[in-house]
Amino acid sequence: MSTLKIFAEPLRAINIGIEGFAEDLKAAGAEVIQLDWRPPTGGDPRLAALLASLQDDD
Repeated sequence: MSTLKIFAEPLRAINIGIEGFAEDLKAAGAEVIQLDWRPPTGGDPRLAALLASLQDDD
């Protein structure tokens, strides 16, 4: 798809983060999905390291 065609299509976005950004996109006419994502373990680095150690990388 050429760059010009991208800008001719309606804007659709998935917002991961600040809801105000999604609201601004909606106000501009975009179709927006707000994803309520939070880091596993609530961002606790120690718990994140423990969780990562459980992953099987094989």
